[in-house]
Amino acid sequence: MSQKIRTAPKQDAQSVGTVAVVDASAQVSMDPFFHILKLIPYSFLRPPRLRLKLPSFSLPSAMTVFSLILLTYFMVVSGFIYDVIVEPPGIGSTQDPATGAVRPVVFLPGRVNGQYIIEGLSSGFMFVLGGIGIVLLDLALDKNRARSIKVSYSMAGISSIFIAYVMTTLFIRIKIPGYLR
Repeated sequence: MSQKIRTAPKQDAQSVGTVAVVDASAQVSMDPFFHILKLIPYSFLRPPRLRLKLPSFSLPSAMTVFSLILLTYFMVVSGFIYDVIVEPPGIGSTQDPATGAVRPVVFLPGRVNGQYIIEGLSSGFMFVLGGIGIVLLDLALDKNRARSIKVSYSMAGISSIFIAYVMTTLFIRIKIPGYLR
């Protein structure tokens, strides 16, 4: 157990009237083995001179960071973690009652908390397409660009957002029949 010792107030200009609290075991020890262990190894051992240099690196470009964030966003909204844990099939199938033929099904109907792999990837792509449309609209607001480029960016952004919205609404209607009708 360490004891605390109160020292007398210091009399210099910076610390008039202050009291310092010092750990007693750090200053004085009555154990002779402590002094031997403290002095002997360091009397003949010297630390080596290492000429280590800090590695020089440059920060990644803004486009690299944006691409990594966009890829991470795509993986999160497409349900990549769900796909890894649950391991659903890539695509489903259903049998047509009239003809008896088996046809592929991309969306798992009726289950909001379940998905096929292709369903998640297509939904994630539509969300990313809408986000890219917003980025294109932001690029269209730059005053230093030519008018034709600004019009192209704005048309591409509006169409991307429109396509993403319509397709996402269609995906929800396929997933949950009778939703918002």
